Amino acid sequence: MTPRVVLVGAGGVAAPLALALVAAGVDGLVLVDDDVVEVSNLHRQILFRDADVGAPKAERLAAALRARRPGLSVTSDARRAVPETVAEIVHGATVVVDGTDNFASRFLLADACFLASVPLVHAAAVRYVATVTTVGPGGRPCYRCLFEDLPEGPAPDCASAGVAGPVCGVAGAVAADRVARILAGDDAVLGTVVTYDGRTDRLRSVPLFARADCPLCGESPRFRTLEGARYEGPGCS
Repeated sequence: MTPRVVLVGAGGVAAPLALALVAAGVDGLVLVDDDVVEVSNLHRQILFRDADVGAPKAERLAAALRARRPGLSVTSDARRAVPETVAEIVHGATVVVDGTDNFASRFLLADACFLASVPLVHAAAVRYVATVTTVGPGGRPCYRCLFEDLPEGPAPDCASAGVAGPVCGVAGAVAADRVARILAGDDAVLGTVVTYDGRTDRLRSVPLFARADCPLCGESPRFRTLEGARYEGPGCS
């Protein structure tokens, strides 16, 4: 059966990530994003051109990937990942990749994938730092073991804090490596956090430890459905 890789967010991290997966022979990609290409995106969203400005991101990214590998099975889904749609978005996925740029979407995907027993790779880039967190289908540890809940008040993202384009490439490359290894059955990458600091050129991987009191995968979980959690904030980007 062809793996189904669902990539939520068709922005700066998604392009190098998807390119690496396609080059590695991965098929069955689903690109989910309801946003459009903007001029300010082009320095980091490397598969978009000036002519794509104003067009749907997921659609144009899918077209760019097909142009590089004719016959590729890749579909675009112009939906926003919100509590009403996320269960359907992750349903049937072999692995989900979180390429969004805000905590609301990350926690939503983390919870939905845990409840659906789907492995999840979070890939983020802000300023000069890239972070990739890999979570197994049963959690233990999960994203909430690292970050218990959404931060109170504004949190930095690439829109407000900026991001160096090459750092998005590092995040995408590391995330693609994690996805490929999950598809190959390599469980060693589950429960790990990889960080890259572009100012010191330091890349390191550390284990993520399960918390007994984790509200999602702990001994007495508080979140058994998406209705029990808080997801304030914008959708995926």
